[in-house]
Amino acid sequence: MIVRKQLSIALATAALATGLVTAAAPASAKPARLAAAECGVRSDGKLWCGNRVGAKGYEHRSYGSAVRGPLNTSFSWFACWGPGDQHGGGNNVWYWTQLDNGQWGNVPAVDVHTSVDPAPGLRQC
Repeated sequence: MIVRKQLSIALATAALATGLVTAAAPASAKPARLAAAECGVRSDGKLWCGNRVGAKGYEHRSYGSAVRGPLNTSFSWFACWGPGDQHGGGNNVWYWTQLDNGQWGNVPAVDVHTSVDPAPGLRQC
């Protein structure tokens, strides 16, 4: 009887934990490909776009340059773009932005959820 009661409690606990995890998950989470649809240059001249959380901003448009800081948020603005090192996105476009630590840095386009690079309407720098 004690074993059955312990098993029942364990199963109830597992079911409750699973329900809480499922309830806590965002119901409206969007795939990354939809983020590109929300990406564009606004009237302020900046590109506002989704990005990879944890993306690094570099001093120059090169992975060999110093890391200035991260993008910890999933949606950021970018002031302009310029050519640099080739990256995993299949091009050499890098975006210039103020990083989440207040420093300015270059982010490779592979980490910005644009549909095409450079983003149409964004000035080159």
